[in-house]
Amino acid sequence: MSNYAKVVITGSPITKSNFKLHNTNGRAILPHSSGKYHDRYALYEQEIALLARSQNPDITFSESLIAILRVYYKSEKRHPDTINITKSIFDGIEKSGLIINDAQITKIFTEEYYDKDNPRFELELFSESEYDFGYTITKKTVPTKAKLYSPIKKSVLNNQSNSLDSKGLKENKIPKSSPSYLENHSEIPRDASTKNILCSICNKVITSNDYVKADSGKTLICKKCFNKLF
Repeated sequence: MSNYAKVVITGSPITKSNFKLHNTNGRAILPHSSGKYHDRYALYEQEIALLARSQNPDITFSESLIAILRVYYKSEKRHPDTINITKSIFDGIEKSGLIINDAQITKIFTEEYYDKDNPRFELELFSESEYDFGYTITKKTVPTKAKLYSPIKKSVLNNQSNSLDSKGLKENKIPKSSPSYLENHSEIPRDASTKNILCSICNKVITSNDYVKADSGKTLICKKCFNKLF
């Protein structure tokens, strides 16, 4: 039985932390062939699953594991939050059959790096029965330049907290399924002439509440297209 595996996936890592889509049973799902932008989340998981298995063809871990994850982004200024990136990665690793369940990862250490020419992630898995994990934090002899992060601008916070719809009601108090929410959100797909709400897949007008929402309400899928996906 193997006690170690390594997975290297090239390309800019992505996260699905802000994408939510559920089937009629309430189970979270990821469409992969709708022809829309959000297909990339499922395709990324499938890529991870395929390559993780091809790189470790005869390994399946059934015990608890220690994980070392090194993420290399293309740009230091624009990239997903590293704290969220692990979900997409380990969902793909689980689908590969390399692990049985991502709950097996009992210790994880994540590092963030930058490589403009070769963005990727490198994941090492160690059997906890044979390996231990420790770390030390030491004070630098010569301090390096601090990497600073800017706080969210106060004007942005005020716009979010005081955003009012056309009737003077605060946005965060209006259910996203209500007509007033759908009528006053420009990011929702609509017919150019009639302003009717459209399905993000078939582009046909959605009537009443016959749809499923995804991507924080920005993607609407009619029940007919939704059922075709699964």
